[in-house]
Amino acid sequence: MEAVNRILSIQFLLNYFSLILSKLLKVMDNILLYNKLINLPENMKSEVSDFIDFLLSKAQKSNQELEKPKAKFGSAKGMFTIKDDFDQPLDDFNEYMN
Repeated sequence: MEAVNRILSIQFLLNYFSLILSKLLKVMDNILLYNKLINLPENMKSEVSDFIDFLLSKAQKSNQELEKPKAKFGSAKGMFTIKDDFDQPLDDFNEYMN
């Protein structure tokens, strides 16, 4: 039982450290990005700002596409019809069926 508790404790610690490491890496990425940005000439900073605005609008559009309402059961009722002889064998397959 004690071995199981130790394993669970080790798993918890590994998951905790993994979470901290992933957050730290995100912070480091943001710092690197910020450092690149502040070293750009002023005219290029405005281009970066415009590009960020473009990316944000693109992300917003893709999120809206994902949020489209799902079709409800029966919403296409009456739009399609099936002929009465739908289940009958096709003449084109007669030689294969004999």
